[in-house]
Amino acid sequence: MTWIELAKNWARAVKRDVVVLWLAARDPRVPWHAKALGAIVAAYALSPVDLIPDFIPVLGYLDDLIIVPLGTIATLKLIPPDIRAELRTRAVERIALPASRAGMAMIVLVWILLALAVVWTALPMLKGAA
Repeated sequence: MTWIELAKNWARAVKRDVVVLWLAARDPRVPWHAKALGAIVAAYALSPVDLIPDFIPVLGYLDDLIIVPLGTIATLKLIPPDIRAELRTRAVERIALPASRAGMAMIVLVWILLALAVVWTALPMLKGAA
């Protein structure tokens, strides 16, 4: 197996496990701390906004290559093995479904609302400084 095939398999596993985290965050059998960490990692992985923008050479992809896999590994260790196996099976089934444009639109809407809230909060401070 070439390194390219290994990288593709690794990327597929990370994608599947991010879906596992999303499912785990909504599963009542998963401990609350695993749910919280899983929701944060899944939201970051699925979000169009990164800590380091992707257009910055090399560094832009480092956060995706480090933060998401390490957060995923840490969260998966907090989920009981039998539940983790069941969630992985459900994740594979869910990945096979068509992508939801409504879900993507919701994530973008949340980020726009957060940006507007920051601007709305900062405007009075900027006017006072002038």
